[in-house]
Amino acid sequence: MKTNKIITKQDLTKVNVRWLFGSQICWNYEKMQAQGYLFSMIPILTKLYKGENLKEMLRYHNQFYNTSPHLGGLILGADIAMEEKEGYQAKEAVAAIKAGLMGSFGGIGDSLFILVTTILGSIAAYMGINGNPFGIILWTVVNLGIIGLRWGFIYMAYEKGTTLFSGMSKKLDALTDAATILGVTVIGALVPTVVRTKLLYVYKEQDVEIVLQSILDQIMPSIVPVAIVATIYVLLGKKGITSTKIIIGVIVLSIVAFKFNILG
Repeated sequence: MKTNKIITKQDLTKVNVRWLFGSQICWNYEKMQAQGYLFSMIPILTKLYKGENLKEMLRYHNQFYNTSPHLGGLILGADIAMEEKEGYQAKEAVAAIKAGLMGSFGGIGDSLFILVTTILGSIAAYMGINGNPFGIILWTVVNLGIIGLRWGFIYMAYEKGTTLFSGMSKKLDALTDAATILGVTVIGALVPTVVRTKLLYVYKEQDVEIVLQSILDQIMPSIVPVAIVATIYVLLGKKGITSTKIIIGVIVLSIVAFKFNILG
């Protein structure tokens, strides 16, 4: 921790708690996370500024802001370090840091953390479906790990200041690419094991029976689950199609297809 400092570890902890539980507070389409950022910074602002400077900084931090909640602590930590060092004079630099990093951190953080939780959540859910209690343990450990990671970001960024971000871009890009490849591989492997469906239709002509599923299995095993997932993926890219509509559609089609002995 820095020496001769104004901001203490307790102040950073207050900011950390506020960001963990309030980063999306009062979220709206005009300013998005601005109120969440301001809410998190209030313990710091009230300690560093008084009078008109405090009012001005409160207004300054209530500007449009939107980033990944997971990586937001890094920006907060760097911001606090700058304001502690430069005071009110740092407001333009702080605005530049926030504007410059929130977009890239938002893209990287959302891609990385949502991808990781989707992959590990799918594995945990699959274990749960099969009665494996390790599924709930895995999911709990994953979420605790993410919270622990987020908790440490603000202290690290405060210690390093803006130097933390030097050379970080390439490493984060490489990490995101690696996670994307891993995610595609894992999701691809989960499709035939989680989406368990097959054609029930059997063509009969006098003494001849043709089981369509057997023919499809000779072309490619699990081709029906792959086709269903591919169709849903394409539909999600269409305008006006939402995940809620897809879920309802899948439920209705599943009931109808099973009723008429098409899929099972």
